[in-house]
Amino acid sequence: MDGTRAIVPGRGASRRRLRKTRTRRRVLPDGAGAPSRDHGRPRVMFQVRIHGRGGQGVVTAAELLSVAAFTEGRHAQAFPTFGSERTGAPVVSFCRIDDQPIRAREPIAQPDALIIQDPTLLHQVDLFDGLGADGYLLVNSTRGFEELGLGDLVRRLRAERLLTVPATELARECLGRPLPNAALLGGFAALSGVVSLESVAAAIRERFAGRVGEANVAAAEKAHAPAQHELGSLSRA
Repeated sequence: MDGTRAIVPGRGASRRRLRKTRTRRRVLPDGAGAPSRDHGRPRVMFQVRIHGRGGQGVVTAAELLSVAAFTEGRHAQAFPTFGSERTGAPVVSFCRIDDQPIRAREPIAQPDALIIQDPTLLHQVDLFDGLGADGYLLVNSTRGFEELGLGDLVRRLRAERLLTVPATELARECLGRPLPNAALLGGFAALSGVVSLESVAAAIRERFAGRVGEANVAAAEKAHAPAQHELGSLSRA
């Protein structure tokens, strides 16, 4: 698979939880994914592409997102590709979420959502290739999209599906380390509604025990609350 490898998250306890929650379904956002058919049944898959650098938890972010979806009784898949595995090199990871079994294994070329963990990549790599007008865009930054030089891009996207989150700053505050992935997943839960904050927190606690897990959950919660408020203001405007 050209540099990709499948990761099956949620072994053990998460698989037991999956069996218990299989009957619960969460509706994917309007316009998400590309309709296809599985044994004659219409289906919509939600696809997320995450860009960052080695050492920022890009791969872990996709795995946590997939476990959050498993927790809600859905099928999910997470896997990475590496330009290089060294720290600081560009890394891409992928997550697919569906209510039906997922058979696709190729990298995601037309994402429904983009999560950018490192804003230094914005003008170095073609991050936005394949993102449609109804796509979601989440960027780790203290600045707005115009300040980031993305004004032309975001004017063709829906304002209520755009969000910047100061994830690195929140991670430093909560964790003492610049690892933005948990905070970004909290922001993503608010932005997209694809998974809940509670499911993100459960996935984090399953992956990281004790104080480390709680610190990551705190970062996700601190990103989620203002993001939800900001997006709520947009929807009322």
